Amino acid sequence: MTTGLIPGGQPPDPRPTGALPQQRHEPVGHAAQHVENRSRSSVITARAAASFEPVGRSVASARSFVRDTLQGWGFADIVDDAVVLTSELVTNAVVHAGTSADVLCLRSDEGARIEVADHYPEREIPLQATAINMGSPDREGGRGLQLCAALAGRWGVEYTPTHKTVWFQLDLPARVVGTRAAGPALPSELLPLADGRVRVAVIQIDRTGHITAWNEDAEELFGYPAEQVTGKPLTDLAAWPHTPGTSTGIAEALRLSRWEGSYGIRTSTGRVTPVYASHLRVRDTGGEPSTVCLLVRDHERAVLQTPLRVPASDTSTGSEGQSTDPFEVFIGSPAPDDLDGLLQRTVERARDMLDGDSAFLLLATDDETELEVRASTGLPSARQRFARVPVEAGPGRYGSARMPAVHDDLTAVPGAVPLLNGTGMRSVVTVPLKVEGRLTGSLGVAAEAPARYSNEEALRLQFAADRIALAVESARLGELERLRRGSLSFLVEASDLLAGTLDRDQTLALMAQMTVPTLATWCAVYTIADQASEPYLSYVLHEDEELIDGIKSLLTKVPAPDPVPTPGARVWTAPGEVAHQAALRSSMRSLGLSGSPTRQVTPGIGPTLATASAVGGETVVLPLVARNRVIGMLTLGKPTDEHFRQEILELAEDLSRRAALALDNARLYSERTAISQSLQRSLLPPELPIIDGVEVEVIYRAAGEGNEVGGDFYDVFPIRDGAYGFAIGDVCGTGPNAAAVTGLARHALRLLAREGLSGPTVLERLNSAILDEGARSRFLTLLYGEMRPQEDGSAELKVVCAGHPLPLRLRQDGSVEPAAEPQPLLGVIEDLELYEQTVTLDPGDVLLCVTDGVTERREGARMLGDDGLADVLTTCTGLTAGAVAARIMRAVERFASDAPSDDMAILAMRVPGLHKD
Repeated sequence: MTTGLIPGGQPPDPRPTGALPQQRHEPVGHAAQHVENRSRSSVITARAAASFEPVGRSVASARSFVRDTLQGWGFADIVDDAVVLTSELVTNAVVHAGTSADVLCLRSDEGARIEVADHYPEREIPLQATAINMGSPDREGGRGLQLCAALAGRWGVEYTPTHKTVWFQLDLPARVVGTRAAGPALPSELLPLADGRVRVAVIQIDRTGHITAWNEDAEELFGYPAEQVTGKPLTDLAAWPHTPGTSTGIAEALRLSRWEGSYGIRTSTGRVTPVYASHLRVRDTGGEPSTVCLLVRDHERAVLQTPLRVPASDTSTGSEGQSTDPFEVFIGSPAPDDLDGLLQRTVERARDMLDGDSAFLLLATDDETELEVRASTGLPSARQRFARVPVEAGPGRYGSARMPAVHDDLTAVPGAVPLLNGTGMRSVVTVPLKVEGRLTGSLGVAAEAPARYSNEEALRLQFAADRIALAVESARLGELERLRRGSLSFLVEASDLLAGTLDRDQTLALMAQMTVPTLATWCAVYTIADQASEPYLSYVLHEDEELIDGIKSLLTKVPAPDPVPTPGARVWTAPGEVAHQAALRSSMRSLGLSGSPTRQVTPGIGPTLATASAVGGETVVLPLVARNRVIGMLTLGKPTDEHFRQEILELAEDLSRRAALALDNARLYSERTAISQSLQRSLLPPELPIIDGVEVEVIYRAAGEGNEVGGDFYDVFPIRDGAYGFAIGDVCGTGPNAAAVTGLARHALRLLAREGLSGPTVLERLNSAILDEGARSRFLTLLYGEMRPQEDGSAELKVVCAGHPLPLRLRQDGSVEPAAEPQPLLGVIEDLELYEQTVTLDPGDVLLCVTDGVTERREGARMLGDDGLADVLTTCTGLTAGAVAARIMRAVERFASDAPSDDMAILAMRVPGLHKD
């Protein structure tokens, strides 16, 4: 920055040589007339100039330059407006236009003129007749002209091919010659009323709160002689009027460096006298602190009270005589609709108002125990969003965020403002935002230089905070309501999705996909098989798919978080620490600092650094608890320097409860499905035997999802001496109960057949076994037979058809006929008289056996039936047993569009011809 100061004299015209004709942009109102003429009519008595580089820090430097210049000229009354306008105009130049900014301050008898020029190379020069569009105050830039119109007496814009200059004139308020007043002159009748002699009680309090000095005016006001009160605590005399917990107490007020306010003193007569007090904290030459208290009667408070420095626009009136809203003056009109925009503009205005280097605004949690950073300017990004600090920042109420505080040097009181630790800020003023006595937030402005702020700045900032507190709280409640509605919709949708699947892997994927990126940047799901098992990393997801493998690799090197059943999110620092160390080692290797020979490893650094950045932020762990057992952990993470909002963590906790139950349901379903399938597979026969001279093929379909075995069953097994038994049956009903009878029938058939019993005897004994099941017994239709291949190439079959669909015999000429006669089904009566029939299959013949799920296949009122099955079978002449079974199944499936509702079994046996088919 380069500066120059020329006291006195008439400066040359600041416009560059060859400037184009000046374009007037006249503000609305009477000040818009003859802008140029009036701005040049005053005699310039001093000037100061400075240039600023196009960097963000230049804005603060420009504010300091203008403030120091005007204060040096004695123009303290217009410093605030000048700083605000300069900040906006320099921001437009160095931030939005990206050029250097030239600031010129001109002093005259009427006030000060300030010019801000930028060097934007492609500036459009407006035509004289072009209408002025002031733009929207909600835009990131372009608000400077609106502020000029609102605050400056005169202003304008000049264009040249290389410069754009915005200037504004601020006039000094009218004063009586020879006076330096802090307030306007008032008529005598409007002056504050006081007694004939104003008495100011001077009381000194030691560090323990006891009275050490008591002057004569104190004796007169309160009736106590000095020797009667010396050594007593002031709190014995003070009557504090405020509700406990909502404001500053007398003990806390005595510890502040400076404080003003009202309370009462109990007099010697027992009555309470309202007083207005000004406290100043001092220390003696030995370093011992004490507090000097000046007290007057409350109605004489004007003697001590520091007048509020209200911006000129607060007391001004519009063109129609209407008062300007102080909130709109501070924030700008119109105010942003969204909470983030309102908070960001608030911190920018507060920083500019107190000429700070940074500002921050925190909102209180519902229980008011913590403050959450919601907006900041001039601070590192790590502190900008959703970081949390405790409300009580010091040892006692006097260090609390519930009251204004001024710190001259943070290095002397480390940790007084945790948010500013390590930022280089030394002086800070913070004030609370309160609505109806309830703490809703905290607003602070900080500077790098020490001792920048006093009680006066705290009062000004508190004045602004009081004006915006209600608007901020209203916007916060609106945002909270929208967030809760969105959270409710999110949880409803999540519940629907989680309830729609019982697959464990799909449930894990849904959990991750619902959290990323809605709740977190990345997530990992750990599962625990049983109480004796260690947590296992089951799923990892990041919004950038290229980082998933890196995060998964990193997490495998980190011990899993402890499976603590305590509800709520807890911070997990291990991933960030390991990622930081890995990135540091990679960087050192790239620089040849690891002790090994220097080699190029740059290609390997990228993923490591990217992974470190991805998991370098806040990481939290939520337990997945279902049925009073921790079945896993849901880990959510943010990238570097980001924090979770409390509302997001609460939403994640709700989601984790739903996800845990869904995951446990999927686990139970998977376990039961595995058990069921294992049991069902035990009911199916092993592989079909290879029978010389006979082709055998089976197709089996169990009805119902997840069922491998139903009420239909089949079996082909060797008996003895080259004989084979075959069976196909149908138990009444479907599902597990029918499958139980299926297992009984199949195993009983094998055992009885191998005892050498005839077919009728086998079925009669099976009938008795079924009836012995009592209430669990079911009807059973069964086709059982014994087959013996013959030397001439034929096969002899002995068949018993107990209530089952009759087997069909397909001859080589294409004719189809039943191969048995119907007999009573099993499981109904005890005394059965069954008989067997002998059937000979000649070479090329096919015996087709099916269950009623095939013949009773329906499409509306139509049914395939025995005749339909026979028609299909007639087309199978010359086909192998496998081809016959497949054609029958295709015909059944195509007969109706709906999925089959009954179990189906097809058993085809064919005797090949004497020659190759």
